[in-house]
This record gives sequence, C-alpha cells and structure tokens, in this order.
Amino acid sequence: MNAPAADVPQPTILVGVDLGPGSSFDPTLDELALLAQSAGDTPVARLTARRKAPDAALFVGQGKAEEIKALVGQHNAAGVLFDQALSPAQQRNLERFLGVPVADRTMLILEIFAQRARSHEGKLQVELARLQYLSTRLVRRWSHLERQRGGVGHRGGPGETQIELDRRMIGQRIKSLKAQLDRVKRQRQTQRRSRERNGTFKVSLVGYTNAGKSTMFNALVKARAYAADQLFATLDTTTRQLYLADAGCAVSLSDTVGFIRDLPHGLVEAFQATLQEAADADLLLHVVDAASPLWREQVEEVQRVLGEIGAAELPQILVFNKLDRLELSQRPREMVDRFELAPHRSVPRVFVSAATGEGLDSLRRAVAEAALGAQLPVPSAVDTSTEPGAVLPDALRNTVLVA
Repeated sequence: MNAPAADVPQPTILVGVDLGPGSSFDPTLDELALLAQSAGDTPVARLTARRKAPDAALFVGQGKAEEIKALVGQHNAAGVLFDQALSPAQQRNLERFLGVPVADRTMLILEIFAQRARSHEGKLQVELARLQYLSTRLVRRWSHLERQRGGVGHRGGPGETQIELDRRMIGQRIKSLKAQLDRVKRQRQTQRRSRERNGTFKVSLVGYTNAGKSTMFNALVKARAYAADQLFATLDTTTRQLYLADAGCAVSLSDTVGFIRDLPHGLVEAFQATLQEAADADLLLHVVDAASPLWREQVEEVQRVLGEIGAAELPQILVFNKLDRLELSQRPREMVDRFELAPHRSVPRVFVSAATGEGLDSLRRAVAEAALGAQLPVPSAVDTSTEPGAVLPDALRNTVLVA
C-alpha cells in the first residue's frame, strides 16, 4: 500500500467483513497481516464486522466506518487495508471519510507482486495486472483528471478530459504488454516442444504461498532459488534438472508462483504464461504446509486455481511439508500414504521436511515411480476418516492406523 522505496514500515489498520455463507472471511485476519508485512506495512489494529451485504457507499456502513476512523486516530495509522475487494466508489468514499489511503486485498497483492517480480516476464505480467486494476480507479487517484484537455497545442481531441486521455494511454499500454507476453508465451511453447522432443518428464511444484515450494526446490536440485518465510517470496518460474537414481533418468523440475485465497483474477490471467508450466506438466508436486491449521482450505484453493488453468486433473503427489514444525505427538505414523483429493480420486501423499531433508528420499522415489508410469503402493491399513476425536490433529488424521 505504501511506496516500497520508503523502507519504513507504516502503521496499518486491518479490516475484515463477514458477508455470510459463500463469502471468504478470516476472523483472525492473520493472512491479511502477513500480506501487509510482506508489503512493508505494520498492522497495529484489527477490526471485523458482519453484514448481510456490503454498504454501497462505505462497504462497512457508517457505524463501523466511525470505529475505523477512531482506530486510525488512536494508532496514528498511515492507511487501512480491507480483506475483501472494494469497488472504486467505496474505496474513494472511505479515503475521504477516513483521511488516509485505503487499499483492498487485490491492490495489496498486486503491490507485493510489483515489489517481488525480478524477471522481464514477471515485470510485464505484474504491470499488466496493475494497469487493468487501476484503469477503473483513475478518478480516485489523480485530482488533475477532472480538467478538460483539447484545443490547439494539446494532445487529445477537443473537449477530451484528462481521464479519457489517460485511459486511452493505459489501454494502449495494456495492448502492448499483451503483445509482449504473447511473444513470451510463444518462446515458452518452443522451449516446451524442445523438452517434449527430448522426452523430458516435466514436474511442477505448485501450492499455497509460503508452503515451502522454493525451499523444496532448492533441496531437491541443490539450487539457490530465493526462499523466505513470507508470502510470495518468489514469482518467477525456475526450471532445473533433477536426477532420479531410482528411475535412472533426469526430469525437469519447475518452481512456480504460489497461490492464495481470492487471488485476483487479473493476476491469474496475467500470469498465464508462467502458470502454463503447471498446466503442461506431466506431474504436479502439490506442496502443503502440514503445520498450518488451514491446510484443507489451502488445498481446496490450489485445486480451484488449477481448475482455472486446466490443470486440476493432472497426476499429483501431495507433499505435506514442514514436518519439522509438528510436535512429536502430531507426526504421522506412515511417511507415505494416499489422500482423497476429491470423491473417487485419491493421490499419493508424502510427508517431508524440506528444511531438514527428512522424507525427501521417499519423495524422490515417488517421483521416480510416477516417471516410470508405476503406482505408489497403497498402505492397506490407512484410515482416511476425519471423525472428531481422532488422536492426531485434523491435519494428520488420514494417517491413523486402524490395525
């Protein structure tokens, strides 16, 4: 929300609204806090509300808006972050009422992506998504847009407003970015066809952001891709060769951008070329944070995004990472089992710790067996029930032995 060049964390108020069944709501606002910290802000207060429908003017209504304004004054906050998407009018009205900048979840994620993109392709994708988002909010951001332009010596036609001119310029830039990304996509397709001609088995790491994909990638291929305990630590796809002794061959392993709840649709579209690595894979390693209490919701969100890019039905191995963060009583009794990803569809599951290396040999064997076209052995005594009262926590109930 704040300029990354400032390098000074800005005090921020977090707001979440429960809009009832069918809406995404995190009562703790923990994920929004992580997003804020990743963007360089410091959450100083959290406020939640419940409404049947968003208020057309202020999203949260007059009363809650007054509470937010009081928190802003109490904490000398520099801005307010909403966990839900705001309309341009709601965002503008809130900024006028609160007297500080207001951003929603979509804008926050876009700003993080803008800070983290390193490759030329990544920067193009982020710029495209940001322009598509901001094109509907020009009137909120620049006061000079109300002036009229036109006449002799001015760009634009007679009577063309500055906002119309800026929108036309943004439209031209969006068209240019899409053309550049199309060229990148064609280059990637050429590279993929080359790998296909070489018969390379393609493996892609996918998963919720901060599940440990980049750490896993580094551990498997001895690479030095950037990895950190933060959301969206890496955005750009990296591909390396992974030699599998059990298969007697090498496969290509790609690390892709992490997914997140309510990932802006524009970002999914903009990162289509990067996400295509996952869609074109022969095998997906779906990395899950085994220590997260929300791992089930995160698995469902990843599956939803995979469905958007046409990759939901690809073969998967569920990799339950961060085994080292589990208490001894929470650890699985079997390091390899199967997990019911959807009705009538179970997939292999392997428990690992990318940080310590525990379980990585089992993961390599599972990938090797997939590359050779074999099926992982199914433990005959694994109970996949999820009744309350199981000894292990919900994250690991599937591994309780019956016999």
